[in-house]
Amino acid sequence: MAELSIKIRIADREYPMKVDASDEERIRTAGRIINERLKAYKDAFGIDDKQDLLSMVAFDCMVDKLRADEKYSNTDETVIERISHINSLLSQAL
Repeated sequence: MAELSIKIRIADREYPMKVDASDEERIRTAGRIINERLKAYKDAFGIDDKQDLLSMVAFDCMVDKLRADEKYSNTDETVIERISHINSLLSQAL
């Protein structure tokens, strides 16, 4: 895959990076979401300290990730249970 050199601005700092072309949109979207969350926390709590804002966003992102992991884990378990049940039914039918 082709690598692109891009710059992402987060909290008024620019971060140059090399990314696969297939990941560019995802990375730019991630940067935009981080900046939106920074602004939301700044507006909601009146916090100007970038370190505090970044920490709050990092915490928020981790909670979102854990929630998604739990959801997918539960979904995986449900799928496995259903497949096992179907296999059992098929075995009985044969």
